Amino acid sequence: MKYIDEFRDGDVAQTLAGKIARLAQPGRHYSFMEFCGGHTHAISRYGLPDLLPPTVRMVHGPGCPVCVLPMGRIDMAIALALNEGVILCTYGDTLRVPASDGLSLMKAKARGGDIRMVYSTLDALQIARDNPQRQVVFFAIGFETTTPPTALAILQAAREPLDNFSVLCCHVLTPAAITHVLESPEVRQWGTVPIDGFIGPAHVSTVIGSRPYEPFAAHYRKPVVIAGFEPLDVLQAILMLIGQVNDGRAEVENEFSRAVSRDGNKKAQDRMAEVFELHHEFEWRGLGTVPESALKIRESYGNFDAERRFKIAYQSVPDNKACECGAILRGVKRPQDCKIFGTVCTPENPVGSCMVSSEGACAAHYSYGRYQDMAA
Repeated sequence: MKYIDEFRDGDVAQTLAGKIARLAQPGRHYSFMEFCGGHTHAISRYGLPDLLPPTVRMVHGPGCPVCVLPMGRIDMAIALALNEGVILCTYGDTLRVPASDGLSLMKAKARGGDIRMVYSTLDALQIARDNPQRQVVFFAIGFETTTPPTALAILQAAREPLDNFSVLCCHVLTPAAITHVLESPEVRQWGTVPIDGFIGPAHVSTVIGSRPYEPFAAHYRKPVVIAGFEPLDVLQAILMLIGQVNDGRAEVENEFSRAVSRDGNKKAQDRMAEVFELHHEFEWRGLGTVPESALKIRESYGNFDAERRFKIAYQSVPDNKACECGAILRGVKRPQDCKIFGTVCTPENPVGSCMVSSEGACAAHYSYGRYQDMAA
């Protein structure tokens, strides 16, 4: 299949691994953060650490939308379902994220909440049409990848109009998170790791393009290579990053040129700008409060903002003290460094969000056995 099979060719992978080994300078160590959880899963699933020289280390980043969703936001959604009697619609990987008091959306559904998994915002709109006497709230999460569909849903609801439809908006932004990893006050709490460069996210970049990373690369002198999610994409990106580090360059390069352009999807960006504006500050699980890192619904579309409609306010809730998700999301610790990883915390019984999502670092290590290599 085009763009799939040829990007999983084992012989080509060995060739790229050989090039990486030859390009990596003796005695020099390289540390690269794969920001996106999709890359983390590709790295674990295809055993890429086994192909890399020991001087090249891959560090997990916070690019998992479910993982960075704080407990307080899940609590807001649960309150809407249980206390306000709304039909709450959300994507499937949000249902099992731990919230306060041992709850999750799945457990709230078992307590009688009308919580429904949807595959798209179109499903949520249709549920609102089919239930005109009920309030329907779409719990919107994700990075720039899933933001345009939410914007289109709000625009469509305004056109019809669907007065019983609203959105609990928890969309977050990639460039702000990358910056925060390097300079946030929480570095004093969690510590930090040397990062020589970033593998930029694939799907996010199809929307925003490669241009937003350019000021970041220039200011922090950290190269960024945008890469697809196939194993050969990741290996090629690592090769390109090593080349930049060796040359003393800090540029934005686009390995994923088959899908990403410098300017991105202008139509999607326009719809996002029409409906959303920057949130002054937003709390991320594991990262703390990150300024201007999320989106909120503009006042002109305030009728479709669930926070305004139901007058609910966000309250911060501390994570489980035994869970190391915060340090893992910052790249400071690996999943196997967490004392409850693979014992108390498993995909069947997740304590932290990193074990819940299909993009979470803990889920990747658990599913593909990377945790067994304690010396990696």
